[in-house]
This record gives sequence, C-alpha cells and structure tokens, in this order.
Amino acid sequence: MQATATVLVYSDNANTREQVRLATGRRPAPDVPVVEFVECATPAAVLMELDRGGIDVCVLDGEAVPMGGMGLCRQIKDEVFNCPPVLLLIGRPQDAWLATWSRAEAAVTLPVEPVEFANALASLLRRKALAGA
Repeated sequence: MQATATVLVYSDNANTREQVRLATGRRPAPDVPVVEFVECATPAAVLMELDRGGIDVCVLDGEAVPMGGMGLCRQIKDEVFNCPPVLLLIGRPQDAWLATWSRAEAAVTLPVEPVEFANALASLLRRKALAGA
C-alpha cells in the first residue's frame, strides 16, 4: 500500500472544503493510505493541479460557483488522460442522475455526512489502488 494518497478538493466555499477534510480525518478507513489534500477554489486551479499529476481522487463540489463540479467533472473526464476517480458533492439526492451524466464514480449529498463521505472516498481509493496494482 502506498504511504499517502493525494485528494484534490474543489469548492469555492472554504466551509465545504473544511467539511471534506474533517470527514476524512487522517484516513477515511484503516485499509487505505493516509490522505494529503490539495485544495482548489477555482476550475483553473483544478486543471493546473491535474496537469501537474499525482492526484489519486478528486472531490468536486456540484454547487460551486462560477463552475459547478458536475460540469467540471465532465470536462476533466474528456480532457485529462487517466483522469482520477471523482467523488461529487451534490445538493440533493435527486441530482444523482446529473452525477451519472458528469461521469463521476460516486456522489454524496451536502452537507457532508462524515460516515457516508468517508465510506465513498475509501471505496474510490481502494478501486484506484486495485487499478494501479
């Protein structure tokens, strides 16, 4: 198992980014690596970090302004080679179909519920580890 996993968190809202960090803790589950965060408040920063490489999972806020995480997810799935898996934060459970449209691998509702979020993030980190093995 790798020593750390890098999780990119995109939201224009610092409180949402903090909710993600707090829900994750040092690691979302005992069988996944310790998490390091890269926080982005703009779509341009997300693209720059993905170009830089080393991102294991992206957490994108579907309610972000001026560009929501759903549209950004669809864009990076089209434009980024070997795009990392995406966990989308959605405003309502009814928006799950939009998460599917955006090609996100998982979605959870806002506000972040720690157990649900940690389980979803851990699942994506496990899948990423299996794909890399």
